[in-house]
Amino acid sequence: MKIEQIYTGCLAQGAYYIESQGEVAIIDPLREVKPYLERAKKDNAKIKYIFETHFHADFVSGHVTLAKQTGADIVYGPTAVTGFDSIIAKDGQVFQLGDITITALHTPGHTMESTTYLLKDKNGKDYAIFSGDTLFLGDVGRPDLAQKAGSITQEDLAGILFDSLRTKIMTLADDVIVYPAHGAGSACGKNLSKETIGSIGDQKKTNYALRADMTKEEFVQEVTDGLAPPPQYFPLNVQMNREGYEDIDVVLKRGTQALSPDAFEAAANETEAVILDVRHQDDYIKGHIPRSIFIGIDGGFAPWVGALIADVKQPILLVAPEGREEETITRLSRVGFDYTIGYLKGGFDAWKDSGKDIDTIKSIPATEFKTILESEEIPVFDVRKEGEFSAAHINEAQLAPLDFLNNHLSEFPKNETFYVHCAGGYRSVIAASILKSRGIHNLVDVAGGFAAIKDAGIPVTDFVCPTTLK
Repeated sequence: MKIEQIYTGCLAQGAYYIESQGEVAIIDPLREVKPYLERAKKDNAKIKYIFETHFHADFVSGHVTLAKQTGADIVYGPTAVTGFDSIIAKDGQVFQLGDITITALHTPGHTMESTTYLLKDKNGKDYAIFSGDTLFLGDVGRPDLAQKAGSITQEDLAGILFDSLRTKIMTLADDVIVYPAHGAGSACGKNLSKETIGSIGDQKKTNYALRADMTKEEFVQEVTDGLAPPPQYFPLNVQMNREGYEDIDVVLKRGTQALSPDAFEAAANETEAVILDVRHQDDYIKGHIPRSIFIGIDGGFAPWVGALIADVKQPILLVAPEGREEETITRLSRVGFDYTIGYLKGGFDAWKDSGKDIDTIKSIPATEFKTILESEEIPVFDVRKEGEFSAAHINEAQLAPLDFLNNHLSEFPKNETFYVHCAGGYRSVIAASILKSRGIHNLVDVAGGFAAIKDAGIPVTDFVCPTTLK
């Protein structure tokens, strides 16, 4: 028996490769299926099953493409309805894989079809669970993603999740390994651990949601308290995972069209495409195409694209570092953005050399920002998350979280220069690019963000541990 976690850091997502006696199961695969095919080929094994723990909201799974290329069966848990051929497992249904078995345990709550898969070794001993978004290390799945207006509430789902955890998971032996679908950084929970593999016993000791003396009422309150609104792309990804999607090869062929500056400009004008610049923020600040949006490929790229671009069918034109165009298109497709229609051949340098208009962002070091703060009253906007802001912030700052920047547009001064910062300099440049694309140019970025601000000795509020925040 072989179990391999295939973890993708930018999505904080874990897929799993399980092999036994030449038969393979893949759990929650990503959109690009080549790694799973290569692993199976290396083991001289055949992919037999593709197990999905639920309809994912934060990424598009590779189940449809992988099934098409291998003939493997796609398996979902009870109540799932799909737009493609699949096995809808019954609670307790057993699947043979070589000399081991995988049992579907229906664990609704995060979503109604959520299912945990229990792996038993060749001796029939409970060995591991693949818990999807039902149980994370340090947390459980948020219960607000599967609500249907007028029929079920997040409190109802939280109560269902409480029962699932206590009747299906907490009854397992302490030495059973826990393989979750996500780790820290995912928006599918509130307090996920950086660790990505644990055990039932450890979770009973450390996970607040598995506290033995916790009542259902306490669980519901704690799990639903402080939930931020989910990113707007989540329901669109659910729909793609439920109904199907184009193969990644089709998406790549459409997106990897190299366009000259003239052709790029014409495409932007004719299609109303978003020009997405994924270079490093330092390069973007020095020069970029007017009205382009910055979301750097080396930051929290895909989740920020999903959070800030409203429609997964939005045409996108790329400005990317040379040689990273295909990588960018692939990472966009992981969160359902399949409509990249080309990239700027030769990158931004080609645009600049062609003599076309460029724009810049004024950015100053924190030391200069400190001098300005000490000499005059100025508008300052902090685009970090609410929890970060509450933990500590500049006294003069006003919160305008990047996730919800559009809700704060009326608050930015129209004529007076204002200053924008985040934690380290990535999100503030995203915010600046969005504001400039909306015609708001009277802004200055504080390089290095809150970390540099503290290092410069600018007074901030007393630190409040985020775990105490409501």
